[in-house]
Amino acid sequence: MTTLVEPGGRPAAPPGPAGWPAVLSVTLGIFSIVTTEILPIGLLTSVGSSFAVSDGTAGLMMTMPGFLAALAAPALTVATARVDRRAMLCALMFLLAAANFIAAAAPAYWAMLVSRVLVGVVIGGFWSIGAGLAGRLVPARSERRATAVVFAAVPLGSVLGVPLGTLIGSVGGWRVSFAVLGVLSAAVLVALAVLVPPLPGERATGLDALRGAARGSRFALAATVLVVLAHFGAYTYVAPFLEGVTRVSAGSVTVFLLAFGAAGIVGNFVAGAAVARRPRAAFGTAAGLIAVAALALPVLGRWEAGAVALLVVWGLGYGAVPVCSQAWFVRAAPHAPEAASVLFTASFQATLSTGALVGGIVVDRTSPSAVLLLGGATAAVMVAVVAGRSRAAR
Repeated sequence: MTTLVEPGGRPAAPPGPAGWPAVLSVTLGIFSIVTTEILPIGLLTSVGSSFAVSDGTAGLMMTMPGFLAALAAPALTVATARVDRRAMLCALMFLLAAANFIAAAAPAYWAMLVSRVLVGVVIGGFWSIGAGLAGRLVPARSERRATAVVFAAVPLGSVLGVPLGTLIGSVGGWRVSFAVLGVLSAAVLVALAVLVPPLPGERATGLDALRGAARGSRFALAATVLVVLAHFGAYTYVAPFLEGVTRVSAGSVTVFLLAFGAAGIVGNFVAGAAVARRPRAAFGTAAGLIAVAALALPVLGRWEAGAVALLVVWGLGYGAVPVCSQAWFVRAAPHAPEAASVLFTASFQATLSTGALVGGIVVDRTSPSAVLLLGGATAAVMVAVVAGRSRAAR
């Protein structure tokens, strides 16, 4: 079989529009992963009460996948560099389906944590491989648009996946939510196997490539760590805040999360356009919106209208974060896109877990409002870092 090659040695994208169904199947894969990863935010109190554990201990469902993903991202990418990327995506999606079914049938909290370990492996591998595949699935002229479609899965997981999963959990129980995600993951596995063409490893992503990319991405790393720490340290425990401070019912939490996710989709596409022109301003603005929302929620979030409005502001800010962060890592390593994706995934997931862990410790010892204030202050520090970088550049 003859493989077409574009200038520069990159395998050519599939001819004609056939590449777009493949892009959409990868997008659905990331949507399933994002929804599985952050669904415990909406079900935190339900799962915790079911296994008689505190909110902070239930937060381990967010902490464990991130730490495992941070380790799995470089390990899997380096170890499987020569393996066909379609085969890797299918294997990881099979693992995700298994993890969701294990969660649905978990007899005790330890089994739930085992399923979350598997989710962490999937996140690290699928994100590192899938985030940089758009350019191999469509013609070069459509690469930027295809990348935006793939990354739209992140806010879509918030706007559709988590609220729907939370709604299903409130009606049929949290186990049903994970069972539905297992079925979705199995369906995506079939779509990947049918729609994605064979994708041989382009080049080995070794430790040297990762080190080289890391040397040029210090700002991207610092900014990502601060803003993701701020977001997940606070947002992981937004459901206990809404139920305990805003005094909304568990079922109504779905509506608030839906508002957050809808704003996140808008933030994602606005950032996609802005980051190409003013990357530092886009990243700083995203962090500023998160800081404002998190700091104001303990005061204005006592009323439903105030809580909804601030969650919309928060969603606009966070929707821009993955796009801005990935863009900075790619800018630091333009000739090693998979290495850039590995660094993005590892730093994002390790910080996500750290934020959820620290937030869990704080919420068990103080209150959800204290966690929000701490997260807002951390986001404000990230704004100061970006402002300092801009002054240094000028």
